Amino acid sequence: MKAVWYEAFGPAAEVLTVGTLPDPLPGPGEVLVRLRASGVNPSDVKLRAGARAGAVMAWPKIVPHSDGAGVIEAVGAGVDTARIGERVWIWNGGWQRQYGTAAELIALPADQAVRLPEAADFAEGACLGIPAMTAWHAVFADGPVTGKTVLVTGGAGTVGRYACQMAALGGARVIATVSSAGKAAHSTAGEWVNYRDADVAEAVRGMTGGEGVDRIVEVDFAANQAASLALLKPGGVIATYASASQMRPVLDFYPFMFKNITLRMILVYLLDPATRRRGEAQLTEWLANRALSHAVVPGGGLEDCAAAHETVEAGTKLGTVVMEWGG
Repeated sequence: MKAVWYEAFGPAAEVLTVGTLPDPLPGPGEVLVRLRASGVNPSDVKLRAGARAGAVMAWPKIVPHSDGAGVIEAVGAGVDTARIGERVWIWNGGWQRQYGTAAELIALPADQAVRLPEAADFAEGACLGIPAMTAWHAVFADGPVTGKTVLVTGGAGTVGRYACQMAALGGARVIATVSSAGKAAHSTAGEWVNYRDADVAEAVRGMTGGEGVDRIVEVDFAANQAASLALLKPGGVIATYASASQMRPVLDFYPFMFKNITLRMILVYLLDPATRRRGEAQLTEWLANRALSHAVVPGGGLEDCAAAHETVEAGTKLGTVVMEWGG
């Protein structure tokens, strides 16, 4: 199979190799998927760069990327042969595994290949594993949002954009923070605040008649902690999936405690099976009904993987960078 791999951490153009590797075979309980698309997420780029403290190569050769989509070509023992030919999207393809989705084929546990409705194409399917599932869990982990007000910080981001749509589909009033009118439109949120021009806490309190918000889907916990405290109603929830501005923020513990705030850390790779099945079912329904819009940024084919990584690193794209191949 054609694939991309690296044998050492470093800059994408220096360490990513495009070539051929032996075709994988599905083991017991596994499926073999002929991939048609691979999503490039910030975590994939950071792993390849060795950006995590104390990072070591877990294997001598690593095929990157956790998200992808394609068609099941074969199944291992114990898997229903009726799944052969099924269109699927992949989650955790490269999470603690040597061979991810930057390849023509992947063999992995059958439950990591989820049916992809015909209404969604492969590029869209390659956006689901990390961005869409993170957004779904951040919005709904603490119960329904019907009638609630949800603030989505970084509403134009890959997770934020999905969170805006999902919260609205769940019956919430959605307010997003963005850095421009153009990004506000991209976010899909009907109400928004430009955090560069306005005090977010003051603006959102004004928009809510001084009541504040019930939940926050948070892109940078450290940067927005003070605003969160000012805005959350008693018993509110912060569901946060990043804190890039300060990786070891000082927690303002007692102000949070005296408002009975729940701080939920989101790491989509570690969702428990029951929660993941609920998320998959909800995504399947939305996809089948074309209820979600997707922001796919074309990333070329497998031979363009280094450039796709550089696009993610540049931080200027709006959407998920997706590589496609196979016609």
